[in-house]
Amino acid sequence: MSLSGLDDTPPALFPAPESDTPAPARRRRGPPHSGPTPGDDAGRQLVFFGAEAAEPVVADLAGLLAGPGEVVRMGGTARLSVRVDAAWRVHVLVAELASRGLAASWEPTEGERHAVRTSYTRVLKPLAAAWLHGTAKRPPATFHLTGRRLRLWVAAAGTPAPPDGFLLRLGADDRECWEPIGVALDAAGLAGTLLSPDDGGPAYRITGRRRLGRLAELVGAPPRTAPPEAWPT
Repeated sequence: MSLSGLDDTPPALFPAPESDTPAPARRRRGPPHSGPTPGDDAGRQLVFFGAEAAEPVVADLAGLLAGPGEVVRMGGTARLSVRVDAAWRVHVLVAELASRGLAASWEPTEGERHAVRTSYTRVLKPLAAAWLHGTAKRPPATFHLTGRRLRLWVAAAGTPAPPDGFLLRLGADDRECWEPIGVALDAAGLAGTLLSPDDGGPAYRITGRRRLGRLAELVGAPPRTAPPEAWPT
């Protein structure tokens, strides 16, 4: 593989943890560490706070599922994966997963993209149970967006949309998710316009000085590996 920001070694592989306690993250031959060092809680009041105001938890990964992330089940375990379009996103997501005690690996895919995925683990089973209806992905009724969830979404699939917007990309095959995700954005003070695949989506376009300022406030400062121009400001 020849890709700026990632080495030519094969993707790292990790065994699934043997218990529900997240195993200490290990990385072999994966991208060098850089960047910042499940199911939704039923009945939780909708509170929106910045990414730096709380400790990272596994439930934050719902932010990846709001975008193009996928979760699949195998027996009593589950695995989360997401395809991204830039090497810096790989670095950020591997670090974010490690901060939640989840081993991760990455590999190149077609079209100059990269797949980041966790091991199969029982730790992700509640997230899968909340989001999967059969094999279809759908947000749970209690889904809401916090700063940490939005930060992960931006890291995986956030894109500036000059001259005055920012795109939060969605899963192309997740049509049942698009509307409820928009409702969650609206509740977070980030009402956006849904762009269809024909208009450069699927994605929500966030515009307006106030909403863009709120997005920047919620997601916090850019990770060290993220190009400054790629992050909400």
